[in-house]
Amino acid sequence: MASGICLKVLVDKKKNKVVFAECDHDFVDVLFSFLTMPIGTIMRVASIKSLTVGIGCMSNLYKSIENIDVQHFRNQACRTMLLSPRNGAESHWKKLKLKIDDAEASMFFVCSSSECTTSKFKLLSYYSYVPCDCGASMYHGIYLSETSSVNGGVFVKATDRFIVSDDLQVMLLCTATSFSLLSKCGVKDGSTIEERTFTLGVNEVLSLLICSLVSSTPLTETLLKQKPVPELNNVGLYNQGRSAKSQVEKQMMGEDQSMHIKLKLFVSKSRKMVCYAEAKKDFVNLLVSLLTVPLGHIVKQVYDSSLKGCLDHLYKSLQDLDEQCFRSNDHKEILVAPRVAPGFSYENDLLGIQEAPHQWYYYQDRYGHKNLDANKTLCPYLGIGPIPLRIVHSKSHDKEEKSCGGFLLGPNLFTVTDNLIIKPISPILGLSILNELKVPFGDIEERTVHVGKEEALSLLLSSFVSESALTNAFIKDPTQRQW
Repeated sequence: MASGICLKVLVDKKKNKVVFAECDHDFVDVLFSFLTMPIGTIMRVASIKSLTVGIGCMSNLYKSIENIDVQHFRNQACRTMLLSPRNGAESHWKKLKLKIDDAEASMFFVCSSSECTTSKFKLLSYYSYVPCDCGASMYHGIYLSETSSVNGGVFVKATDRFIVSDDLQVMLLCTATSFSLLSKCGVKDGSTIEERTFTLGVNEVLSLLICSLVSSTPLTETLLKQKPVPELNNVGLYNQGRSAKSQVEKQMMGEDQSMHIKLKLFVSKSRKMVCYAEAKKDFVNLLVSLLTVPLGHIVKQVYDSSLKGCLDHLYKSLQDLDEQCFRSNDHKEILVAPRVAPGFSYENDLLGIQEAPHQWYYYQDRYGHKNLDANKTLCPYLGIGPIPLRIVHSKSHDKEEKSCGGFLLGPNLFTVTDNLIIKPISPILGLSILNELKVPFGDIEERTVHVGKEEALSLLLSSFVSESALTNAFIKDPTQRQW
């Protein structure tokens, strides 16, 4: 089990507030790794820790995936992919000193049929019971060989030390920076400050992540336990700011109109709200795929708006930090533009997020143990030497079918409530929703909207910050939306 991370913290005793923390690469790597985490992972881990954290409608969306019958998914693995999404930067994530998500393990699955065992080319799956090309199920567990990171760092170099402000601005350690932060906090002399040492474990790191979504002082709240963490949907993640439209203008240039998704809304005319929507599987596939999106992709879209939390500070300090602090330019790019995990992309790509490339792994039975490694030079040659493995797409094993298809197959229509509860369509369900909202039938207006890139991004942000995602994304004027 990994030991904790030690932080040397300067505290303003009078205000009971963290001024800044002095740390090495271990803590900064963990902070930056927040940006690579899929939303579904945050929801799952918070649930395991029994944390009541409302992230807009994401909790409803996550629970809907749990409740939808597995027969509506392409296969059993598809539901698991949404409930336990892989990290697009998993090969780096697994090297962190502290990992929030203990499910980001090194286990993969291979086929153990005699036909595949004797083959010189093997298939590898992230999830169990995915069908192999030979027709058998891939359920035999196998582990990835661990490799230590260069110079001890994961994203940043181990040779540097850093200062992290209470609002998660990450800067290189220097005297001028510490004086600047002291002045900013109103500290005039050393009589009101003291140095304290804290050891952070997994629970503290998770608390820090949740606080960073809602608070401008997450270090104070996590380390000094100053006040309870509010729910995101009670405070709103974003202040009123500019429309997200400006973020997708470049993407919209030359946009293929055939990619647009039709959505039927049932709107209360008097209350100007969406009661529910009737959606085909293309919209629902887009909706559930939001759980696979890394947190940094959301922050990237609106980071220069006014955020309630301080992830914008973390993201901007990442951008501003000298490239010499990172192990390479590629390591910085992984954080600046985080990607979804391999095999998780959706063919109707309206969110403008790329898929991380597949790694090649090599297989060999060493001393009776089965190991994998991304670099075959680390696997000694025994007999015929390492056997290459190819990652199969968990959503579909059909070679003729696009691997980037959706997660769900049907039914033909679903009912989606304003707060993103998804169920197979039922007229009785629609009536029940109207009755619960106390909306008379005569007040209902049917509208059809077209979901393109702008609307998809608006939906992503609305799902993350609002309890009325459909209303916020499709009915409200852009200048009045909640971000």
